[in-house]
Amino acid sequence: MTQRTMEAYNGMVSGRPSGLIRQVPYPMADPSRTTATSAGRASDVLLSILSTVAFTFIAYLTIGLSLAVLPGFVHTNLAFGAMLAGLAISMQYVATLISRPHAGRMADAKGPKRTVMTGLTMCAASGALLLLGALASGLPWISLGLIFLARLALGCAESCVGTGAIAWGMGQVGHQHTARVISWNGVATYGAIAAGAPLGVLIEHRFGFAAIGAVSLLLPLAVLPLARLKRATTIKTDERSPFRTVAARVVPYGIGLALGSIGFGCIATFITLFYAAHGWENAALALTVFGVVFVGVRFVFARTINWLGGYRVAMASLTIEAIGLITLCLASDARMAGVGAAIAGFGFSLVFPALGVEAVHRVPEHSRGSALGVYSVFMDVAMALTGPLGGWIASGMGYNAIYGFAAVAAVAAVILALMLQAQAARGTPDLAPTPADS
Repeated sequence: MTQRTMEAYNGMVSGRPSGLIRQVPYPMADPSRTTATSAGRASDVLLSILSTVAFTFIAYLTIGLSLAVLPGFVHTNLAFGAMLAGLAISMQYVATLISRPHAGRMADAKGPKRTVMTGLTMCAASGALLLLGALASGLPWISLGLIFLARLALGCAESCVGTGAIAWGMGQVGHQHTARVISWNGVATYGAIAAGAPLGVLIEHRFGFAAIGAVSLLLPLAVLPLARLKRATTIKTDERSPFRTVAARVVPYGIGLALGSIGFGCIATFITLFYAAHGWENAALALTVFGVVFVGVRFVFARTINWLGGYRVAMASLTIEAIGLITLCLASDARMAGVGAAIAGFGFSLVFPALGVEAVHRVPEHSRGSALGVYSVFMDVAMALTGPLGGWIASGMGYNAIYGFAAVAAVAAVILALMLQAQAARGTPDLAPTPADS
């Protein structure tokens, strides 16, 4: 035995490292390789989320295309009054409100993939009806009827795609990533509407209103094959919780969402009139700032929900939103109003996913589609009620008062979130799997 071999042997027996042993690579974990593996998994999760919420983007892009041009077509081309022009827009929200719970139950029973594909099909049907309505403009009442049917179909499509995509995303990446799925779905929603509205104006200006219907028909048809090829998630066959039980657990969180959504509804509905009442210009800039900040916060801070918990993020977000709404209420010039809109957008951005994470944690996994459907309804309700209630407040106290009342609603939502957190801390079982269990 050579001297170097003897030194190595003695080192192994005594437990002291020898020069030879130090030179031999030992099969230990490579930190850089572990980091690379973790980064790869994180990128796979993000890719799965993005490939799912892309269907939400397409659905809401079709919504955005007609949002800015449809009232003008009904009012100018068909020569109907402002009330029917507004009703043509509202028909979609009515259909969404009614169909949300059914879309949730469909996602649980038949699977989110089938729910999303059904929504995309209805989206294409809406585009076809809109195209027919545009071509029938010489017969105003028939055209209006076709447009109403198109809006009803689009509202049902919104429910199916929006709820189904979230449930599909959670099934793809695991429920420990629920907050990220909901956050990215929101980015797809608001980003698509923001892109669709000016795109619709451009298309209508260059090719006419019928082109809006044609594009709205072709877009969902183009992505339907991609949805068909994407992997479906397993449908849970466990006995489902009664819908009434699921709704009862989710309703308190939905109320918090509705209270927090009032501020957004007031900004979206009344900011133009608010600026006009004060003689300020660039009201659209305030909406743009709100939207940009909203999406930016979703990008940067979405993971804080997993780190800090939904309750804490919701309370902080609602508090920030209230500050922004108070700033709007007290605004003395357009710049201050823009700052208030930006702060409100910062706060409102994470309200839906923060409370939504806690809401779906209160129900079994096989009923989470229903839970999302019920939870989302409350935002629809808030948006539907904000217009008439805000108008009533403005007629008596002016437009500034609208944002004051919205701030009060946001503060009430903070108190409700605090109560829900205390209730959960007292021992209400959390039915969601932890990351370690998943």
